[in-house]
Amino acid sequence: QVQLVESGGGLVQAGGSLRLSCVASGRTFSENAMGWFRQAPGKEREFLATINWTGGFTLYADSVKGRFTISRDNAKNAVYLQMNSLKPEDTAVYYCAAARGSYTSTQSTQYNYWGQGTQVTVSS
Repeated sequence: QVQLVESGGGLVQAGGSLRLSCVASGRTFSENAMGWFRQAPGKEREFLATINWTGGFTLYADSVKGRFTISRDNAKNAVYLQMNSLKPEDTAVYYCAAARGSYTSTQSTQYNYWGQGTQVTVSS
């Protein structure tokens, strides 16, 4: 059974930092692009960041560019999201996802494996 499990969410004050982790099991994703998305209450799922299979290319949404950093460790079958300078509007459930192929995409439809999500709450 393929699983993606996120961790590292929690409650943080505005301006603080969190590091999300996503560890995959059941198969290797070393040749797949990986991504992070989030969904706030009453809003659609939003693309945040993606990284290609080598880790050599990354792409970010404008809303998080310069504050969030995506990285991966293929030996650990893991992807990470370092989040700095957090704002109350970053409050959401954060999901990691594995893409269908090696190339990055901002479209959620290009990802076919998803984690269960981890809650991030930023207080003002």
